[in-house]
Amino acid sequence: MKKQKKDSLVFWLFLAPALISFVVVVIVPFFMGIYYSMTDWTAVAGITPNWVGLDNYKDMFSSLEFRYSFIRTFIFTLISVISINVVALTFAFLVTREIRFKNFYRAGFFIPNLIGGLVLGYIWQFIFKSVIPAIGGLLGINFLKELLLLSDPNLTLFGLILAFTWQYAGYIMMIYVAALLNVPQELLEASEIDGANFWQKLWNITVPMIAQAFTITSFLTLINSFKQYDIIVALTNGGPTDLYQGTVVNSTELLAMHIYNIAFKYNRMAEGQARAIIFFLVLSVVSIGQVYYNKKKEVEM
Repeated sequence: MKKQKKDSLVFWLFLAPALISFVVVVIVPFFMGIYYSMTDWTAVAGITPNWVGLDNYKDMFSSLEFRYSFIRTFIFTLISVISINVVALTFAFLVTREIRFKNFYRAGFFIPNLIGGLVLGYIWQFIFKSVIPAIGGLLGINFLKELLLLSDPNLTLFGLILAFTWQYAGYIMMIYVAALLNVPQELLEASEIDGANFWQKLWNITVPMIAQAFTITSFLTLINSFKQYDIIVALTNGGPTDLYQGTVVNSTELLAMHIYNIAFKYNRMAEGQARAIIFFLVLSVVSIGQVYYNKKKEVEM
């Protein structure tokens, strides 16, 4: 009995620093944020915030800029989740085959993930503005010469998706590689003997066996797509401008950047905090729903 108490005390002593840090850094600021979102807080020293209730939330939902940013974020997230997972799974199939230099390919595909978002954004800005038009000029392809991925508000979002996919697909690939290497080769060999082709083996054996990997990769790509900020700052800084229901808006100002600009650029801290709370709730609901759906599909498979 004394040994159990001693082990329990040691356990809580080791856990205490992390637990206290989590409470102080995450839990307490979160509830303080809920309070401040219902005030006219500006973060200016010496000015006591006044209680305004749900006014900040009402203003948020009536804001065309917020609604536009919300829609664009969902579009960016949906396309990014699909593109990253398709590219990553393709890479994973490639580097798990018996081909020469497969370890070199693994390292090459993964390296972009090691590049910081700001640096990566500046690299792709140079590619979009200088490299692609130059290649179009050399090859005589007018489409590439006139491709304005950073100037056309209808295309800029796809430029962001391309850069983000290039950065993140290598990381997701490693998860798929680990899952593919755990697929029993006996099942694949038996299916070949029975006459199954590549697609039949893929849909009936490989996909069900790596279903858990789909849950993890979908969750990671969903969360990171929703929170994307640094690549946008370096690549477009929220621009170019566009018209939405007669209002001028920034075509690539996704939710994370929109909240930052409201809070720090325009010094409307309380409004920014209210939008951050809604952002957190939406992201929580969407991510939990995605994990629940994928887990259910795992059982069905």
